[in-house]
Amino acid sequence: MIVLLDNGHGGLINGEYQTPGKRKDWDDKGIIYEGEFNPAIVNGIIEQLTFLKIPYVNIAPEYWDVSLKTRVNRANKYPAGKSLYISVHSNAGGGTGSEIFTSVKPTKSDAIATIFGEEYQKEFPDIKLRTDFDSDGDLDNEVNFYVLKHTKMPAILTENFFMDNEEEFKTILNVREGRKRIIDYHVQAILRTRIEIFKETSPLNFTP
Repeated sequence: MIVLLDNGHGGLINGEYQTPGKRKDWDDKGIIYEGEFNPAIVNGIIEQLTFLKIPYVNIAPEYWDVSLKTRVNRANKYPAGKSLYISVHSNAGGGTGSEIFTSVKPTKSDAIATIFGEEYQKEFPDIKLRTDFDSDGDLDNEVNFYVLKHTKMPAILTENFFMDNEEEFKTILNVREGRKRIIDYHVQAILRTRIEIFKETSPLNFTP
């Protein structure tokens, strides 16, 4: 299984953020840019996958905002039956908790999203997994985001907490331990997906 990792949005170049919006300034408490957070989580996942000898590709390593079409085109060069696409984000707009999205149709992605949801609930049992946009009882939310609709392989998009929720900013998103917990639940879900969905064995016993 090849893990295709997509950190959403652009980053910081010479102190200038490359994506309009997608940030929250908490004044003296700090500022969070989604384009800094997303690559930090993806790079943490990459570090652990490297240790585990699980193949991966960073779909958008650039600091500028790579277009959605380019991200999808890069992903679709890899074999659909052997690849898993994961797009990593942080949310905003008022709310709490996290979400896992798939495209609007029954696919293998639904079962993968459930695995990610279960691992999230193990890591963050006291912070809800938001599933209120989906009525079919699964742990995913079904929305036709471009990268989910147009990738050929199973694909999910994770929205990890809310940048404009002060408690989540202070205790999870802007602290090393909180980010590590997000990384760890993604990696545990990848390991389960590798075994349960792609029917491969894990190369190493892993405890984060």
